[in-house]
Amino acid sequence: MTNRLAQSQSLYLYKHAENPIDWWPWCDEALATAKTENKPIFLSIGYSSCHWCTVMEGEAFSNEAIAQYMNTNFLPIKVDREERPDIDSIYMQALQMMTGQGGWPLNIFLAPDDLVPFYGGTYFPVEPRYGRPGFLQLLQSIRHFYDGEKGKLQTFKEEILGYLQQAAVLSGAQQLSDDLLQLGLAANTRVISNVTPGPSFPMIPYSGLALRSTRFEGTAADTAHQACTQRGLDLAMGGIYDHVAGGFHRYTVDATWTVPHFEKMLYDNGQIVEYLADLWSAGIQKPAFTRAIAGTVQWLKREMTSPQGFFYAAQDADNFTSPTAAEPEEGEFYVWDYSQLEQLLTSGELAEFQKEFTVTVEGNFEGHNVLQRRSWEQLSDSLETALAKLFEVRYGSSPDTIATFPPARNNQEAKTLNWSGRIPPVTDTKMIVAWNSLMISGLAKAYTIFSEPEYWQLATTAANFILEHQWVEERFYRLNYNNQPAVLAQSEDYALFIKALLDLHQATLRLGTGETAPPVLTSNFWLEQAIKVQEEFDEFLWSVELGGYYNSASDRSDDLLVRERSYIDNATPSANGVAIANLVRLALLTENLQYLDRAEQALQVFSSIMNQSPQACPSLFTALDWYRNSTLISSTADPITTLITQYLPTSVFTLATKLPEDTVGLVCQALNCKPPARTTEQLLAQVKKSQTRASIS
Repeated sequence: MTNRLAQSQSLYLYKHAENPIDWWPWCDEALATAKTENKPIFLSIGYSSCHWCTVMEGEAFSNEAIAQYMNTNFLPIKVDREERPDIDSIYMQALQMMTGQGGWPLNIFLAPDDLVPFYGGTYFPVEPRYGRPGFLQLLQSIRHFYDGEKGKLQTFKEEILGYLQQAAVLSGAQQLSDDLLQLGLAANTRVISNVTPGPSFPMIPYSGLALRSTRFEGTAADTAHQACTQRGLDLAMGGIYDHVAGGFHRYTVDATWTVPHFEKMLYDNGQIVEYLADLWSAGIQKPAFTRAIAGTVQWLKREMTSPQGFFYAAQDADNFTSPTAAEPEEGEFYVWDYSQLEQLLTSGELAEFQKEFTVTVEGNFEGHNVLQRRSWEQLSDSLETALAKLFEVRYGSSPDTIATFPPARNNQEAKTLNWSGRIPPVTDTKMIVAWNSLMISGLAKAYTIFSEPEYWQLATTAANFILEHQWVEERFYRLNYNNQPAVLAQSEDYALFIKALLDLHQATLRLGTGETAPPVLTSNFWLEQAIKVQEEFDEFLWSVELGGYYNSASDRSDDLLVRERSYIDNATPSANGVAIANLVRLALLTENLQYLDRAEQALQVFSSIMNQSPQACPSLFTALDWYRNSTLISSTADPITTLITQYLPTSVFTLATKLPEDTVGLVCQALNCKPPARTTEQLLAQVKKSQTRASIS
């Protein structure tokens, strides 16, 4: 028997449709029912590829005794955080205040009259273990507290609500000085420089900011160069990268970048592709980087691109080992027993394989082997042949013969479709604008640096899908399920899509060859689209009273406890950090100083948090770097083709229609321009001086 979630288009919600718990989706009716019946709300937030979300669904949420007590004493609501990041952000912040840490599944209890949380946690086992209480006993204790400790309950709620409201308002503005930029660059370089025990995450917003330090002179630049290079090598050589079939996993569970948490998220892969391309443009050029980019694009094209051209959201960490398996196993699709390698490879191939990869008889993950490289050099043809053999075992065909690999859209398809290789993980096939935008930006940057037409084609097809399908009655929508837009766009969708459109605009200035080269160089199509989306962003999400952009639209926020403005970076960059950088770029490209005024106002709004916690908001410092060092380069096609492949992180290019005689380009900074450059070398020297004018020591 199914519950209300059987009607959901969300894969995560649908996975809970057969739970005995009487789940509601987040909606007005659910909130009203909880209030009328005076039932505390049990709010459970997760996402489809979350391993511990899957575990809890199979354990506690499938338990009849727990369900009976839950249904009688609480109103249970399920939320897909990928559908409603605004809801997730509020209650994750509350959980972190309560417990000092967060994560998913996010399980939190709300008072029905005002939606203020009063208790929360992450994974709860059925029986007491891992230092956590059994879930049924926990539910009984919470209901007893709710009924019998009204005074304590009210005091605790007031404390939580006060914290959330204060965090949403922020304190007074401070100076946007060169010292502040230096503070942010140094703090975030330390974040990626420090090797600590425990999991290793890509942390691209931090790495990308640290890379910006490398263009300055001095010890700080040298430290950043070393840290950014190492981060690129860890990503491209570590077990976090799928060396057999491409694509990056979410993170590794260790400090050595060896054993991944195996889900593959679109948002990680888009950011990593852009970061590796940036490393290359900055002169940090390792063959492992280009192989990782190319392999990730092939994975994207083969497994993550819909027939309509948009990109799917994620692939699970778990997969079934046989059609009769009761539960999926983590990582089984990706790992190798030593005995398997002995059977698949010749003795010579295996010997070379062991020199390049961390392969042992004992393995490095529960008796299996996760492949991790020992060298960043180009792989030999024989090693690529050996990897192709492993690919064929996994997919049932060689890499050269598989153009597309159909997704298993749910557990039923995974177990029943006729797979010729291993049973693949489930793929969440929804389209998320923000995540597609991150991949479009990554592809645009990779095209700009490497001039691979396929990168351009994938990026522009996905961008055009969003432009053509994600507006309903002149409003932008975040998701697409089966060609149907769903859920109004949030700030990260606007900000990241505008960035992607601006990145495509810059990529059109990279001369290409063949039928898939960019359109006419004078075309401003992508810039025009960015301006249109920015207008809607300003209309519905800009805070007139406070400055900065709210997470959700002004006319769709009635069900939120507070209206937040995202400025903290997590696995993805903060919406306001990206949005402010976009405003500076738009000001340079359009000469409309209203964009620059708005960027300055927003930076002032967030300046207090930048001073107090610089390590929490690298994207705001990226925006500050744009604001302090923004540079416009106006030139003809040939000099732009030369310069655009270099690492010039606070510069934008425009194609000049008229320049003074015997000059090649013009460099403008702030509100003035330098003397026209007569050679490409002089032009580059002016650019480099301009984008380091807000110097650091």
